[in-house]
Amino acid sequence: MADLNNVNLIGRLTRDAELKYIPNGTAVCKFSIAVNRRRKNGDQWEDEANFFDIILWGRQAESLEQYLIKGKQVAIGGELRQERWQQDGQNRSRIEVVASSVQLLGGGNNTGERGDYDHGGGQKQEQRSSKRTGTQYTSRENEDGFTDDIPF
Repeated sequence: MADLNNVNLIGRLTRDAELKYIPNGTAVCKFSIAVNRRRKNGDQWEDEANFFDIILWGRQAESLEQYLIKGKQVAIGGELRQERWQQDGQNRSRIEVVASSVQLLGGGNNTGERGDYDHGGGQKQEQRSSKRTGTQYTSRENEDGFTDDIPF
């Protein structure tokens, strides 16, 4: 029987994504998400947050980095990888999720973005500030709910 390493998570970014390039020019985007879990403790329900470090590579990393901002809800599909190293003579390790797919989900964020909506039939318009340049961009959503400026 073959081994299986597959993970799917839905959570919110705990910080803005960081985009860097390795020496061969490949883009790598790193961010982390919090995934909440409810569990019962006696008669009461408690929320427990679990935090996961995510790594996204290549064109997808370049395209999505500007949208991966603190508070944004995302769905991640990928695999778990264990990184191992030695520090001060001690063996260390951590588990990261290497994403093969990232899906931007609904839900706000805490960055002060502002949405202007025309609730009439057909067009919805939203204005946001780009976190990189501070410039404005406009996205239009058609009657089917599809936005015409998605980068992927």
